[in-house]
Amino acid sequence: MGVSLDSLQKAIHEMAKEKGWWEEERGFAEVIALAHSELSEALEEYRDGKGMLYYNEDNPNKPEGIGIEMADVIIRILDWAEHADVDIEEMIRLKFNYNATRPYKHGGKKI
Repeated sequence: MGVSLDSLQKAIHEMAKEKGWWEEERGFAEVIALAHSELSEALEEYRDGKGMLYYNEDNPNKPEGIGIEMADVIIRILDWAEHADVDIEEMIRLKFNYNATRPYKHGGKKI
């Protein structure tokens, strides 16, 4: 079996601290804005007709693409979760189990 979400959460936060991203306290609004910016970057990749993963010749070691930007969103959330002492794996499990009880196309929301 692979790495658990809990251990990934811890490793992501440790690296973020090592890279200086938590030298100053980040407010919740900033964390949300940073996650949202990653979603916006994924949308821009999509609009530009880019794929899930590609490498740019200007920086051939840096992965880019829609999938990478979506991964950045998850990385931001896991980093915050560890900082805030939130067991995000348990939160996902709870919400997943609740969603299983909901009716087909619940809510009726449109885009």
